Amino acid sequence: MDNSNFVDQIRIFCRSGHGGAGIKHFLRDKFTAKGGPDGGDGGRGAHIILRGNRNLWTLLHLRYFKNILAENGENGGHNNKTGRSGKDVIIEVPLGTVAIDEETGVQEAEILEDGQEIIWLPGGKGGLGNANFATATNQAPEYAQPGLPGIEGWKVFELKVLADVGLVGFPNAGKSTLLSVITAAKPKIGNYAFTTITPNLGIVEYRENKSFCIADLPGIIEGAAEGRGLGHRFLRHIERNPVLLFLIPADSDGHKKELDILINELEQYNPELLHKEMLIAISKSDMLDDELKAAISKEMPENIPHLFISSVTNSGITELKDALWKALNKEK
Repeated sequence: MDNSNFVDQIRIFCRSGHGGAGIKHFLRDKFTAKGGPDGGDGGRGAHIILRGNRNLWTLLHLRYFKNILAENGENGGHNNKTGRSGKDVIIEVPLGTVAIDEETGVQEAEILEDGQEIIWLPGGKGGLGNANFATATNQAPEYAQPGLPGIEGWKVFELKVLADVGLVGFPNAGKSTLLSVITAAKPKIGNYAFTTITPNLGIVEYRENKSFCIADLPGIIEGAAEGRGLGHRFLRHIERNPVLLFLIPADSDGHKKELDILINELEQYNPELLHKEMLIAISKSDMLDDELKAAISKEMPENIPHLFISSVTNSGITELKDALWKALNKEK
């Protein structure tokens, strides 16, 4: 899918249905001049329901929905007739979607499984008709309940890519090239910054017919946590990845400095990201001799495993797959 068709954030005004009013009514027919109360209840307002759909991977289909207004419930009728409930609205979203209230910033729903349904914005309850309020001492109640209002407000859908491994690195670090080598994905590759401006997903075929999903994420830059570059749009996606693979190019001016900037941006955005399993891959290592590899190894932190790989010569790719698989299946 073209980059322009990848939409990972949508703002929509939503309103669930208002409940129908109960009515005040008394039985009157040619045989009954002064019958008892028979006012029916109002119908429930329509819910707005979120449903997960694994065949969707973008919020593009919601781009042109500026307002989602659910149907109101019908008012009650005479002869104790309950009004019809509003027809529920079902919004299908890709897996990994969260719904957030724009005003409060509170996350209201999260969809992670195919077919998962959540009543996101419940419709208002229908009011009770006057027949419900008849008692021995008040046999002709003159009141009924109005229906309760629905829930309304500006809402934000955010898509956070679901993948086992997230590729983290500066623009032009070689992430897209690596993804094209270890998976069947065909991301756009070019020798300039921000070649990748949307996440690319690929399936890594592992031993014994096992596999895992890896995401080539938009390149991070210093200040991303404050919104520079692709900023939060990038950082939002790595929240879902249990394993992070930092890609540092061999021709970097400062390998340790580059890694420190990447880790710092993650910490500034969300300190919990640093609790994930992490690996470091030094890409373009076909440019290095043993002496340079040893020098770079001394710069790397002892608590994060590192490997030397080359997407051009396929050097270290098998070892990288083994290390990622081990990290994914590590007992917590």
